[in-house]
Amino acid sequence: MSLSRRNHGASLLAAILLLSQTRWAWAQHCIWYGECGNSTILPEKKYNCNYTGPPQPLPKEGQDLLKELCPGLAYGSQSVCCDTQQLNTLKGNIQLPLQYLSRCPACFFNFMTLFCELTCSPYQSLFLNATEFSPDPAHNSTNVVKLSYYINQTFADAMYEACMDVQAPSSNVKALGLLCGRDSSTCTPTNWIQYMFNTDNGQVPFAIDPVFSGAPVSWMTPMSNETFGCTESLDDGSGPCSCQDCSQACGPAPAPPPLPPPWTLLGLDAMNVIMAFSYAGFLVVFVGALLGAWCYRKRTITSEYGPIQDSNQPLSLNNESIKSSDQVSCSDLLGERFESALRELFSRWGSFCARRPLLVILVSVVLVTACSTGLAYMRVTTDPVDLWSAPGSRARQEKDYFDQHFGPFFRTEQLIITTPWTNWTSFEPTSGPPIPFSPILTLDLLFQVLDLQTAIEDLEADYNGEKVTLEDICMSPLAPYNNNCTILSVLNYFQNSREVLNHTFGDEFYTYFDYHTHFLYCVSSPVALDDTGHFHDPCMGTFGGPVFPWLVLGGYEGTAYSNATALVITFPVNNYLKDTDKLGKARAWEKEFVEFLKNYSNPNITVAFNSERSIEDEIDRESNSDISTIVVSYAIMFIYVSVALGRIYSFPRILVDSKISLGIAGILIVLSSVACSLGIFSYAGIPLTLIVIEVIPFLVLAVGVDNIFIIVQTFQRDERMQHEELHQQIGRILGDVAPGMFLSSLSETVAFFLGAMSNMPAVRTFSLFAGLAVLIDFLLQISCFVSLLGLDVQRQERNRLDILCCVKLSDASEEKTDGVLFYFFKKMYAPFVLKDWVRPLVVAVFVGMLSFSVAVVDKVDVGLDQQLSMPDDSYVLDYFGNLSAYLHTGPPVYFVVEDGYDYRTSDGQNRVCGGVGCNNDSLVQQIYTASLMSDYSKISTTPSSWLDDYFDWVKPQSSCCRYYNATGTFCNASVVDDSCVHCRPMTPDGKRRPNGTDFTRFLPMFLSDNPNIKCGKGGHAAYSAAVQLKDNGTAVGATHFMSYHTILNTSADSISAMKMARQLAHNISLSMGLANRTYHVFPYSVFYVFYEQYLTIAHDTALNLGVSLAAIFVVSTVLLGFELWSAALVSLTIAMILVNMFGVMWLWSISLNAVSLVNLVMSCGISVEFCSHIVRGFSVSTKATRVERAQEALSHMGSSVFSGITLTKFGGILILALSKSQIFQVFYFRMYLAIVLLGALHGLVFLPVLLSYAGPSVNQAKVKAAQRRLVGTEREHLLNQ
Repeated sequence: MSLSRRNHGASLLAAILLLSQTRWAWAQHCIWYGECGNSTILPEKKYNCNYTGPPQPLPKEGQDLLKELCPGLAYGSQSVCCDTQQLNTLKGNIQLPLQYLSRCPACFFNFMTLFCELTCSPYQSLFLNATEFSPDPAHNSTNVVKLSYYINQTFADAMYEACMDVQAPSSNVKALGLLCGRDSSTCTPTNWIQYMFNTDNGQVPFAIDPVFSGAPVSWMTPMSNETFGCTESLDDGSGPCSCQDCSQACGPAPAPPPLPPPWTLLGLDAMNVIMAFSYAGFLVVFVGALLGAWCYRKRTITSEYGPIQDSNQPLSLNNESIKSSDQVSCSDLLGERFESALRELFSRWGSFCARRPLLVILVSVVLVTACSTGLAYMRVTTDPVDLWSAPGSRARQEKDYFDQHFGPFFRTEQLIITTPWTNWTSFEPTSGPPIPFSPILTLDLLFQVLDLQTAIEDLEADYNGEKVTLEDICMSPLAPYNNNCTILSVLNYFQNSREVLNHTFGDEFYTYFDYHTHFLYCVSSPVALDDTGHFHDPCMGTFGGPVFPWLVLGGYEGTAYSNATALVITFPVNNYLKDTDKLGKARAWEKEFVEFLKNYSNPNITVAFNSERSIEDEIDRESNSDISTIVVSYAIMFIYVSVALGRIYSFPRILVDSKISLGIAGILIVLSSVACSLGIFSYAGIPLTLIVIEVIPFLVLAVGVDNIFIIVQTFQRDERMQHEELHQQIGRILGDVAPGMFLSSLSETVAFFLGAMSNMPAVRTFSLFAGLAVLIDFLLQISCFVSLLGLDVQRQERNRLDILCCVKLSDASEEKTDGVLFYFFKKMYAPFVLKDWVRPLVVAVFVGMLSFSVAVVDKVDVGLDQQLSMPDDSYVLDYFGNLSAYLHTGPPVYFVVEDGYDYRTSDGQNRVCGGVGCNNDSLVQQIYTASLMSDYSKISTTPSSWLDDYFDWVKPQSSCCRYYNATGTFCNASVVDDSCVHCRPMTPDGKRRPNGTDFTRFLPMFLSDNPNIKCGKGGHAAYSAAVQLKDNGTAVGATHFMSYHTILNTSADSISAMKMARQLAHNISLSMGLANRTYHVFPYSVFYVFYEQYLTIAHDTALNLGVSLAAIFVVSTVLLGFELWSAALVSLTIAMILVNMFGVMWLWSISLNAVSLVNLVMSCGISVEFCSHIVRGFSVSTKATRVERAQEALSHMGSSVFSGITLTKFGGILILALSKSQIFQVFYFRMYLAIVLLGALHGLVFLPVLLSYAGPSVNQAKVKAAQRRLVGTEREHLLNQ
């Protein structure tokens, strides 16, 4: 029994061995060998010949080719199932995959394994099964026309995983998106291989049916050769794939740093809590101090608000005796002497002007005329770059560098097209579920959009009698080989052709190919030169470049491009730095473009559009349309000033007592000061801006009119002393009021001139013009206006009519009375505000306002919304709205490597490139990493890397880099010529990256090579402008690597994008070892030059306002007679006004930008007018108590300040609310109104109360000086009032 079993076992073993040997012998045969007849699918390609014999050895040429293409099969006797011609065909067929996938050696090795095993494996019959044949009489053979390819699923998965992250640098997409026939996000191992073997792709000459399995199927063993992961090195020494091409090599996905948590206390905003507690603490301390003081006074002294005690002294100070001269402090004495000197100086000058009015007026007119003549040289800056960016700023310098080395950023003409149609359609592919298509992508609408696009292309403009078309000005990246204009439009997928758009192929059951299939293919493979469909239509635009779907479609989610609800058409137009003639042609065509679209009407589509010149044109139109509003505003203020200056005592004398002519003269003086300022700086060649024109008249009118009212009303309240002549009276009055005017004007002038140190051009220009205008206005007022006042008083005293001065009324005496406003302030308002119970309430309210404003200062938005700069009825507003709603990518950003970097060394290349062997912190790799966290970095795509594409292009395995052997000139891959040889040899050294002279030798060829079906890596279209060659093409100068920002909807987004790009560029410079070099890496995007100001605007604002306040403090200290405390109170009040302005800005949604900063600087100047006169009135008052001195200052100066600034401005400001300009409504109406109201409230309410509590003590030296001046005159009674 045991022997039988042994015999049976031996027999079974022998049978198994026999079967395995038989199977192994059968598996050794091929299924084909050599090429036979032409394919019926692709006649230019051939079928393989059916052959079931054993593998055949290759000749020497074939062995070399096998080692190059299929090193895994190059072993043993070199017997394989393919001949040399089949290997040549394989080499030609894998050129495009080679150019895209060889960036990752493991990916390309696995890919080539798939095709090498298919083509040449000596074990073909194990996994290949030929299923259909056709006769080939010409070769007396049989063609293999269909076969099944059994592939192990594990191999397919491994091949896909090694290739899934490989990038295509020139197109900012993944390579599988170009090789899978669909978007890379929907590409899988199976559908990728199925697509490559599908005859519909236009590349495969016979049908190959891939069968995926993990186990043998029907005696077939799926091909499961060894694969390499993208993190592994190959046997030939090739390194692992880079992080950019292999996410597994990157380690953990980058995570943006967490946002700093909001600063909170007790679960609430910290600033709000701090200011609330601070305010509460202040109220407790303040109320406690008041109660303590009240109790103390109750026990010791009579209330300071009681009547002044009787005294035999002419000047009573609550029974305090006047200090003798030796008891007066040094500072008091110094202040009094300075005050007396100013009073004497201005008195003498006023007397002179009143005595010699014609001379003074004539000299003033001559000087004003001389200065104003400079307006002939006036230049108005409308270029936004000059307005918002200083020539020495970083953004401006980087823009200039970019423009000089790569040319200025192109001009953009763009349309965003939507439709009111709501009917969606559905396309049913031959496999898979139906695909919805939005209404805008229906064929009928696409035809209508094509008609619109064609009409725009055909537009003609006239420039100096010369016809200008789009072709004359557009960007043509492949010129002169291809002069087609770059048009970024979905219709360029169809070559902008109705015929191509109408291509349809199908039968009674299915539509196999039409515009739907072409669209779906192109959005997934925008660089394809063949859609592999029935018509083999290209996806590349007619201009020779790709049309990326995220640039031409809008309103979709993810990659569902067929759901797009908007079409975006962009016409890039060449820009010019210094060629005004070409720039003029571009602007002329843009004008026609805008006019055409303004008049375009189609009920089926809605077009929002914008041109490069649109914003500038609309701002100009806005300025012109607002002229009427501005004129009405100033007219109201002029009329008020002219009427309000007069004091009418009786109706019969209304035309005598009115001062319309004097008011008009005062306004003309204000305007003359503005004209002089503009003229003087125009002489100096300093251009002015629209802000200067719009803001400075408002500012100077506020300052000038205030001073006019003070001079005139002080004169009207004064009584001429006995034996005093008119010129003496005017001189005396000017001596009283001019020091205060000088204080405010000089404070403003110095503050503005110091503000000119700002780096912001708009603020600097405004400060220069404003400072000089205020100074000239003051000089004209104390000279020319004083002379005119003297003449007008003489007219009034002679009973001559105002304006009609030749007409004289009969003599009649009129008793002077106080004006209504002065009476109101003196008898009603001032006593009320300074009552015991009112003053604490005023302090509490104003400190509360201050606390609130401090709490919200950090919450004021920064930036300027573009929409605010447009008129309400501007067509650009629709474009801005659609831009935010539909677009899916932001502006391009260029990372510029400045001239000086050495790309010829391996180390230098590794610090820049993104492929195999490149540093993990290289330039390309860092930008790629940033794109992975786009919400944080604001970088949306991987960079276009000319260096990586150049390395792929120059590889000896590629057909891209060739030259004519005889001449050494470039030979394009599409040229069939035996004299064309590869640039680099198929040697180990030749396969490495080119270094030294080899690098620069072939680079010009790369940059001149146009992409074609055999070489998609040609760099002419993508990179000819990205690399600057120097020294006759033998060296590389400046270069750039382009990516895109994410959608930037707000100013905050744009500011963040610029900040993050600069930080990224700084890190790149450090990793490239450029820290101590004269060249570095910087980012550039077209909007940086406008938004750089916002990076430092908080610092600039604090600096400008701080310097202005410091200047006001210093000037006030000097001109108030070295009274430090008075100057400190002025500065404190103005600071409170400025802080409260920020509170208003937060409440009224006014952002902080150059326009609002100009207004803040101006508000600092206007606030001086509200405060300085009150403080000086308090300082020179000789009343007994602080309350009385504050009351006297408020009574005498308050009415002039109120009527001169508040009422004058109020009417004019309200008119600005009617402006069509949003920027006028927000930054002028709202801010001007806030400036006037806050200034009036602080100057006329808070400041008197503050002085009553904490004002400086009376200057005893000034008291004695006043006594000496008035004792013995009929004005002596004023001492005791």
